[in-house]
This record gives sequence, C-alpha cells and structure tokens, in this order.
Amino acid sequence: MNFNILTIFPEMFPGTLSGGVVGRALENKIWSFNAINIRDFAADNYGSVDDSQFGGGAGQVMLPDVLGSAIDSIPHKKRGKIVYFSPRGVVWNQSLAREFVKNSSDFTLICGRYEGIDERIIEEYDIMEISIGDYILSGGEIAAQVFIDSLVRLMDNVVHGGLETTVNESFEIGGLEWPLYTRPSVWRGRNVPEVLLSGHHGNIERWRKQKSDEITKERRPELLKKQGK
Repeated sequence: MNFNILTIFPEMFPGTLSGGVVGRALENKIWSFNAINIRDFAADNYGSVDDSQFGGGAGQVMLPDVLGSAIDSIPHKKRGKIVYFSPRGVVWNQSLAREFVKNSSDFTLICGRYEGIDERIIEEYDIMEISIGDYILSGGEIAAQVFIDSLVRLMDNVVHGGLETTVNESFEIGGLEWPLYTRPSVWRGRNVPEVLLSGHHGNIERWRKQKSDEITKERRPELLKKQGK
C-alpha cells in the first residue's frame, strides 16, 4: 500500500507513523509513502500556495493551479483514491477503513491548510472528502496520519495476532470493547472479575458481551440503535 501525501509540511511525515507496529511495517516495506511539497509547484519565487477568497471573508484558500500541478505530478496509475481531509467530509470509521483496505492499494492524500482548498479541485479530480471528527485542526497532516494508521494496521502481517486481534475491538464488534485485565489478578485491592479466571469460555463470552453492551449504552448509545437494540 502506498500513500502520496500532498502537504506544505513534508517534514511532518512519517511522524508518529514511524513507531510501533505501523513503523515496523514501514521498515518492512509493507507500506510506503511519498510526501510531496505543494510549495514546489508554486508559480512565484515566494512559494505562494494560497490567496484571499472570492466573495470576501476571513481565511485564505489554497490555489487550484498550484494544487492541481502537485496532483498532476503523480502518475495517474499511482494516484489511486484521492482524499481531502475536511470537516464537511464523510466521518471516517472502522467500516470505511476495512472497505478501503479491501478495494485500494494506492491513495493520494491532500492535507489542506488555511480555510481550505478551491472547490474546483474537488470537482476536477473527483475527490472524496473525509472528516476524522467533529472538531477543527490547523491542517490535514494529523488527519492523514490517523487515516494511514487505521488502514495499515488492518493489513496482513502488521498487528500481532492477525485477524483475530483486529476484529475483537471497539466498533468491529458492533459497539465498544469490554473491560480488559491482565496480571496480577489482584492489584491495589482490586480483583479481576472471577468469570475471567474461571476458564469457562461460554460464560466469559457472555460476560464480555454484556459489558460491551453496558458501556456502549452509557457512552455511545447511537451505536446500539444502528443494530436495532
């Protein structure tokens, strides 16, 4: 899997992606990235990539001719799905992550800055807008790292334990994950629930399901509504 990352801060990559299982996968060439500096395609000596918006208003807009040239520098067959990180985009979730991993191996990620990018870029390249949550970031670089991490960890030979590890997690199980425990069985007077020490797999599974439903109902009830519960 390869990611073309269009940004004015290429030094921000790989960033957090250089550590942990995703970092090891990068070292092992399971995935790769190409950080492209948008300023390299500026038409003036100042490296200008933005200008004031038509119609007035606060905030600069990234120039379509500069950003278009940056996109065009990527061979068409290597662009894959083009994604722009935007608060107005489709909210990113685990289901979409699995769909993307299954159907695509190349991605071009646009990390916007300022107020955003010219709408004509989105129309010209049939770009998919994605949001990682209902809040505003100063740029798309952090969102791009979140996006990449969520995809790479689903690839074969990345997460220890493989498929079983990635399917028994929050959102994969239809709700939030149950409480987790490890050794020692007693810590500061707090005991691990007896059912988890019983060795009775049926009871353990029922306990986990019950706890998952309780936590989901308390913290993210809309997830249960999607399941008709």
